[in-house]
Amino acid sequence: MAAQGGSDRGDSRPSSAPAKSNGKPTVTVERLTHLDVPEICALYKRVWETFRPELPPEMVKAWAPTPLEFTSWMEGVTYFAARRDGRMIGAVGCEFNDGSCRIVHLVVDPDARRLGIGSSLTSAAVDWAKHNNSSAIWVDALARFTAAAEMFRQLGFAEAGVLHKHRWKEDVRLFEKLL
Repeated sequence: MAAQGGSDRGDSRPSSAPAKSNGKPTVTVERLTHLDVPEICALYKRVWETFRPELPPEMVKAWAPTPLEFTSWMEGVTYFAARRDGRMIGAVGCEFNDGSCRIVHLVVDPDARRLGIGSSLTSAAVDWAKHNNSSAIWVDALARFTAAAEMFRQLGFAEAGVLHKHRWKEDVRLFEKLL
C-alpha cells in the first residue's frame, strides 16, 4: 500500500471512505497530521501496555508518549498511520539524515498483528524514502522481537549489526535496505 499525500507536512488526509475489497474494508496508509496526535498516543499506549510485564517499565513509559511528547517526536519526522474502518491500527515514522531514512516508532495494534499491517507500513516508509531520494533505509528492533526481524528480512532488509545491551540493557538488531 503506497503512502498517500504529497511532499509537504501540511497535506491533509483524503476525505473519502476506505475502499472495500470483497466486501471487507481495506487497510489504508495515510500521512498523519497534528490532528491525529491524541489517536496515535492512544495507539502507542495500547501497544506498549501489552509488553509491560516483560519490558522494563521505563521503556514502556518512554515509548508511550503523551500528546505533548509526541508533538516533539513529529519535529523532523513524517508519520504514517494504517487505518481499518477508520480506526488507527498501526503507525510508523520516517526520519531523514545524511541521505538515508530511518524508520522510527513502528507499532501495530495487538489485535491487528499478523495481518500484514507492519509490512504495509514498512513498505510505505520505503516508498517515502525513495520519494525523498534516500540511498538507504534503516530500522532497528529489540532482538527479542523475532517476528519484526523476520518481517524486515522478508521485505528485503539485511541485518547490519547488533548493539549488545543497548539502552535499557536490551540487545537491538539493526537492519538496512539499499534503495
